[in-house]
Amino acid sequence: MILTVTLNTALDVTYTVDALVPHSSHRVGEVTERPGGKGLNVARVLGALGHDCVVTGFAGGPTGDVLRSLLAPLPPRDALVPVAGNTRRTLAITDRSTGDTTQLNEPGPQVSPAEWAAFLRTYEELVAGAQAVALCGSLPPGIHVGAYAELVRIARAAAVPVLLDTSGEPLRRGIAARPDLVKPNAEELARLTGSREPLRAARDARRRGAHSVIASLGPEGVLAVTPDGVWRAAPPAPVRGNPTGAGDSAVAGLLSALAEGLDWPERLARAVALSTATVLAPTAGDFDAAAYAELLPRVTVEPHTTTP
Repeated sequence: MILTVTLNTALDVTYTVDALVPHSSHRVGEVTERPGGKGLNVARVLGALGHDCVVTGFAGGPTGDVLRSLLAPLPPRDALVPVAGNTRRTLAITDRSTGDTTQLNEPGPQVSPAEWAAFLRTYEELVAGAQAVALCGSLPPGIHVGAYAELVRIARAAAVPVLLDTSGEPLRRGIAARPDLVKPNAEELARLTGSREPLRAARDARRRGAHSVIASLGPEGVLAVTPDGVWRAAPPAPVRGNPTGAGDSAVAGLLSALAEGLDWPERLARAVALSTATVLAPTAGDFDAAAYAELLPRVTVEPHTTTP
């Protein structure tokens, strides 16, 4: 079983319009709702890949009820912890004329100390039976900034590999707890280290405590700095589409390949193929299965000439 943690779950609402024009009224052509938050997105992809997956985090209020009802028929198993506050919504507005998406993210419910303690009990029980853990996304109000560091330490104490995918101070604190893997994008890595040169920044992140660093470079693929070597992995050609959820699909690729015992080049190829297939999918956050199968053998994975 793979465990994904989404402390700030969301109900993702997507509006599709012919053209998004500021300061004007729009007629919405299509509305979709789905359970969201980075860890839930990762779990949905893992389920599509055939992996047993459990999701935990927080859900509450009427929006949380809708989220859980939408989650119920999906492969990931629901171990979300109830909170008194209302789960946030995220609103994505997709412009058909350009293919671009504008995102509006609510902050999330206030989480009390008692609710955090209940979550920790659930998390410790689930970690004991997990092959790997992914800690994903932002922190809701009320959760202390070192929360991910605490969760990393619990997973490490249970000898369960843990991946951290967050940003800002939670990333800085979490890396110091020595996660097995972190997956920042280039901007998050630059903010963490002060360097905009990806290789230098990834090496700095390793020195800060991360065992391995997979830096997302957007359409250019990923850079991996690990104890076993340094690699660049890239799709065969640039693609246009909706990048929503592409990073979460990359996390799912890394976790699934880790659980299957694949080597680093195979892990990176899967991550890049899934990420690219998500950009190409007609529905935001899904991946195009046919595109993924076609892309996987064509992803370029090349070792760097220097040691990490």
